[in-house]
Amino acid sequence: MNFRKLEKISLKNHPDFTEKWLQDKISEDPSMLGLGELIVRGYERKQPRAGRIDLLLQEVDSDRRYEVELQLGKSDESHIIRTIEYWDLERKRYPQYDHTAIIIAEDITSRFLNVIQLLNGNIPIIALQIEAYELDNEIGLAFTKIFDEINFGLIEEDEEPLVVVDRNYWVQKATPETVDLANKIHNEILKEIDDNLNLKYNKYYIGLTRADKVNNFLRFKPRKNYVGVEIFIDKNEEIEEKFESAEIDLLDYNRKWGKYNLQIIEEDLEENHELLKDIFNIAYENWNF
Repeated sequence: MNFRKLEKISLKNHPDFTEKWLQDKISEDPSMLGLGELIVRGYERKQPRAGRIDLLLQEVDSDRRYEVELQLGKSDESHIIRTIEYWDLERKRYPQYDHTAIIIAEDITSRFLNVIQLLNGNIPIIALQIEAYELDNEIGLAFTKIFDEINFGLIEEDEEPLVVVDRNYWVQKATPETVDLANKIHNEILKEIDDNLNLKYNKYYIGLTRADKVNNFLRFKPRKNYVGVEIFIDKNEEIEEKFESAEIDLLDYNRKWGKYNLQIIEEDLEENHELLKDIFNIAYENWNF
């Protein structure tokens, strides 16, 4: 394989490229941003008493929307103000969606990052830096995530030490059968992965411990007719296809918390023991290593 040096170019200073050109390219293939499978919900979307959002994107399999502001060259104050304003207007107009602001620029300065870090505790913001390379009269684009939104701990995790319960609490909240099924998954699958894993009954979920320390790569929420299983793992289309082929109920991926939600019944455990074990083991390894 031969080595070829790429020539980095400035879109802002190049006569053939404009912000409109960049909008068009991202619209043609939003996956180039590296944020998963996205669809375009708006292009130059007009805002009441404001300007226009460069791009409004949405995840294919969830209600997560991205308000995107583009800028060639360096990021500046007006850029971040517009981004926050558009994000705020959209979340108020469409509260049924989960909104995140995205800033894309060729040069995201350290001063700009400092401002984003101050805001990120209250405003979900992602900063992407774009680089353009020219080769044989062709151009390629690369997007690098410089800053990601903060994922906060769940409320029930904060309250966990104060609300430890017992098995009977979950039997009354769900049913003896679904609580038994959660125990069966633990004994027949999780114990095969790591014999030191034990169940811990909390008010909001049944979690896991290992050597008396919390190890919640997976959590149970028994219901009346099934066991809800939360798996903390990166979004993976191959895993989704396997669950679909096995006809296991899989809810939309929760990107905010980084987890899949399954609805497991007795037949799922009997018919898909190895599949569940393999995927639970991936989550276990990602969590512990």
